[in-house]
Amino acid sequence: MSLENQLCVFISAFAAGDAGAIHVCQLDLAHGHLKIVGRTTDVENPFFMAVSADRRFLYSNHAPMEFGGDAEQIAAYAIDQHSCKLRLLNRQPSLGSASCYVDISASGRTVVAANYKDGSLESYAVGDDGTLGETVSQIKHEGSSVDPNRQQGPHAHCAVVSPDNKFVLAADLGLDQVLCYRLHPKTAKLSLNEPAITKMAPGAGPRHLTFHPSDKHVYVLNELDNTVAVFAYDGESGTLQELQVISTLPAGYEGESYTADLKITPDGQFLYSTNRGHNSIAIYRINDEGRLSLLEFTPSLGEGPQNLAITPGGEFLLCANMPGDNVVVFRIDSETGQLSTVGEPLTVIKPSCIKFL
Repeated sequence: MSLENQLCVFISAFAAGDAGAIHVCQLDLAHGHLKIVGRTTDVENPFFMAVSADRRFLYSNHAPMEFGGDAEQIAAYAIDQHSCKLRLLNRQPSLGSASCYVDISASGRTVVAANYKDGSLESYAVGDDGTLGETVSQIKHEGSSVDPNRQQGPHAHCAVVSPDNKFVLAADLGLDQVLCYRLHPKTAKLSLNEPAITKMAPGAGPRHLTFHPSDKHVYVLNELDNTVAVFAYDGESGTLQELQVISTLPAGYEGESYTADLKITPDGQFLYSTNRGHNSIAIYRINDEGRLSLLEFTPSLGEGPQNLAITPGGEFLLCANMPGDNVVVFRIDSETGQLSTVGEPLTVIKPSCIKFL
């Protein structure tokens, strides 16, 4: 798949048995056409994935038969640089339940995972050959928050390694907190930072977060109150200072909706977030101070937009509509941030995560 103007895309199918898979796709960067060219089927319920910075390895959640069961694992794959086919290297147990997020440090030596059901994190050391070592750290969050249905206990929803490999920021939906851990790069061990906790609004439900390309700001997407919180980020201390909270929904919207994912263009000018229920993508401009101004909403063209991915050159945004069983390609206007549909949606069973090579 090393053809000119072709980009390798991995799309996970969040399903058990033979339906569960990681699809290998090809994206035509000239025209935005997306097609499936292969499948890896030795993985079940692969909710989230991460690709190493050197593009040699992919890591995925693996939940045989049942997501949220007792036999979940993190799987490591080698990527064939020509065909983009995946070859299983090894798997390690996930010591938590409902493993829903995987990330890898820029150095490629640490993999972290977040477990929703029991509100825990793990870290793994990575070998030179990409294999995962045994669990180095296991951290269990404690506490609750105000929503009696969703926040009776901790629910770690993501664990993101800072671009400089110094910290891991974990959004816990059940606690209304973002917790900061120091990453010890030689051992892959995590230890609680001081200060450790950034509080969200009660009932906000932080789900995903991302760093601005400048590394000066962090954006936290809150699932339950449908907001994006903007923070100034101190790379020396790992601390966050709130600058802004902005809605992801149109003014006056009263229907049920929950956010899922957010992504920033490589040039740092635009942020996109998804609304499941409203079934839309909210588009924001980012100013020089990192603050957001809402531009418009674009229909996701499918039910339950779960995950977004922006091509490395910033040309296209891909949206995985998980319950809608499709992936939609949008062209990004580099001047306005507006999205325009390219071609027909690609049918994929329960697409949950998109990653580029």
